[in-house]
Amino acid sequence: MLNQQAKVLISGQQNIQLQVQEYSRLVTHFDIQYHQMIDYQGNPVVSPLPAIATDRDQLIQLYQAMLKTRLFDKKAISLQRRGQLGTYASSLGQEAIGVAIGSIMKDEDVLFPAYREYAAQFLRGVKMSEILLYWGGNEQGMNFQGPQRDFPICVPIASQAPHAVGVAYAMQLRGEKRVAVCVLGDGATSKGDFYEAINAAGTWDLPVVFIINNNRLAISLPQNKQTRAQTLAQKAIAAGIAGEQVDGNDVLALYIRIEQAIDNARRGAGPTVIEALTYRLCDHTTADDASRYRSEKELQENWLYEPIKRFNLYLTQMGYWSDKDEEKLITQCKGEVESAVDEYLHTPDQASESMFDYLYATLPSSMEQQRDAVMGKETLK
Repeated sequence: MLNQQAKVLISGQQNIQLQVQEYSRLVTHFDIQYHQMIDYQGNPVVSPLPAIATDRDQLIQLYQAMLKTRLFDKKAISLQRRGQLGTYASSLGQEAIGVAIGSIMKDEDVLFPAYREYAAQFLRGVKMSEILLYWGGNEQGMNFQGPQRDFPICVPIASQAPHAVGVAYAMQLRGEKRVAVCVLGDGATSKGDFYEAINAAGTWDLPVVFIINNNRLAISLPQNKQTRAQTLAQKAIAAGIAGEQVDGNDVLALYIRIEQAIDNARRGAGPTVIEALTYRLCDHTTADDASRYRSEKELQENWLYEPIKRFNLYLTQMGYWSDKDEEKLITQCKGEVESAVDEYLHTPDQASESMFDYLYATLPSSMEQQRDAVMGKETLK
């Protein structure tokens, strides 16, 4: 039998539990939506499809942009292997994200890329030869002759996110109907720069869209080793802004959702975080060996879901594309890539002292001696 003291203790615990139950209630609830238009076999999974899904000319433009980017990518890796290009970051398997972004953004918008957004950059007017110059060690490659407001390739992880917030804040202050679009990888969402950026974007209701290229690997680190969050999109909840997932290998779904997010930002309806689920079919860079941290089986399984083959199947099923069209396009794109390579290889190297020319408006005196030494005018003491 229980003694009196035990009975009192149990009674007290029951009272505490009742009080907890009385004051515990659901304050709010959040959902993360996942969006897809066509599956990996090119079959529609929603009905009715949006207007773009039957616009033959626009669909072919999207496909052409993806294929051109892949052929450029293949050539760039070949150049690196021959010692004609520095370390290069491939976009293999992730072309749909860049194509959707570049197709939707307006000229007056500003892109903040990481280092796999070649498709978006090409559609915005960046020359293939400029991208090659950059990876070849010539910083003039980031002096785009096309979209000069766009920011250069950002290799430091997530540091472009606060930059995007700053530009979006300026757009808002000026009353401009422009949008900042920031693209970053899954690893970047584990950085403080990202959290601070989305928090500021939400607080000030800025015209900015954050697009996460979730290619499932932060270099060699899988998502489950860097976060307990079920999705990366849900990180937007803490900032009080919209967050959603999209099939990152489905260019149609990407187009629709990114277009909606950019339109919302442009009309003052606030920022959005879009998590585009894709897969990196390549090494992290040409300096990496992904076979050390992922299996060949995993890689081959993900080739089934890649965006170009999927979209090719869709176009073929719709009667918009044929093998003859494919051969013609490949020949055309290869010609454009080879012309860009020729321009890159015949661009004169910059003088060594040029490394001092783009750091400051006026070179500090402490660096003048260094510059003179590089030019052979003086020996460093």
